[in-house]
Amino acid sequence: MIGGKPGQGVFRKVFVTGGNGFIGRALMRLYRERGAEVCGMDLLADQGWNVVAGDLIEPASWQSAANGCDLMIHTAALVSNTSSMLDSWRANVLGTRHALDVAVAAGVRRFVHMSSVAVFGFEHESDVDEKVPLRPIGHPYVDSKIASEHTVLMAHTSGEIECTIVRPGNVYGPASRPWVVLPLEILKAGRSLLPARGQGIFSPVYIDDLLDGIARAAESPAGAGQVFNLTGTEKLTCAEYFGYLARMLGKRRFPSIPTGLANVVTDVLGGATRMLGRPSELGRNTMCGLALRAGFSIEKARRLIGYEPRVTLAGGMARVERWCREQRLI
Repeated sequence: MIGGKPGQGVFRKVFVTGGNGFIGRALMRLYRERGAEVCGMDLLADQGWNVVAGDLIEPASWQSAANGCDLMIHTAALVSNTSSMLDSWRANVLGTRHALDVAVAAGVRRFVHMSSVAVFGFEHESDVDEKVPLRPIGHPYVDSKIASEHTVLMAHTSGEIECTIVRPGNVYGPASRPWVVLPLEILKAGRSLLPARGQGIFSPVYIDDLLDGIARAAESPAGAGQVFNLTGTEKLTCAEYFGYLARMLGKRRFPSIPTGLANVVTDVLGGATRMLGRPSELGRNTMCGLALRAGFSIEKARRLIGYEPRVTLAGGMARVERWCREQRLI
C-alpha cells in the first residue's frame, strides 16, 4: 500500500540488517507499528526487538533468523571515510552478497539495499540524478558502495531475488550520530571546522521522510529493479545546516576555512589521533563530502513511487533540539 500508511498489510515479516542502528531501528519501529513482525541482526543482540548477534562476513551466524521473512532491508555497512579498502570491501560488498544469499534462502520477496548518494563522488557541478554513471575514485567507502550496488543489481537481473536500491542523503533527526550527536560533541570540544568556507552543499533528509521513501520503494511494483535518490527538498550550505547545531550550544556559527587548508589540518589531526589508537573520521576524505558543489535530484522517486518529503529543516531541527535537551546534550 502506497500512501499515508506505508507497510500496512503489505509485508507480514520484515528483517533488517543493522537493526540496532539509527536507520535500522527506525525501520523496525515503523513496520512494527504497522502490524508486521520485525526481526533483524547486528553485531550485538537485542531480544526486545528480535535482533540476533551476527556478522555479515559470517552469515551462518544469523541466517536462520531470516526464515519466513518476505522483506529484507539491508542497512548494515561499514560507514567510514578512514577505513581500509579491504575492510570496506569485505563489509560493504562481500557482506551485501551474503545478505542477498540469506534473503534468497529465506524466500524473501523484496530485498531493499541501503546505499548512499556518496556513490556519485564529490566532483559534480549540478544536481545529479540516477542516470549519472558511477565512477570509482579510490575512496574506500564510495568505491565499496558502488560495488555493492552492482552486486545487488546483478542479483535482480539474474532473477535471484527482486531488489530495490535507495540512496539517502544526509539523514538527520533525534539520535542521528553522524549529523547531530557527533557534530555537537566536536563543537563542544572546540575541534570543529568546515571546508569550502562552509559553502559546500548539504542534502539533509529527515528520518521520517526517509522511512516513507524506503517503504514506498519497497512496496511499489514500480520500485523493483530501480535505484532512488532520497533527500529532502531544501537546498542549503553546510554552514546553514551546522549553524543550527551551533546555535543550540549558544555559538554563532560552525567555524570554516578554505578546503585546501581544511584537508591539511584534518589529515594531521585525524592521523595523529589514529596513531594514538583512538578512532577519528578527520581527514580529507571526510572534507570532500562537506565541500560538494551541487546536490541530488529526487524527481524519479517523486514520479515512480510518489515520494514527497514533508518535514522542513526548521521543523526537523526543532524536534532535534527538543530531543537534545531531553538527552542533556545541550
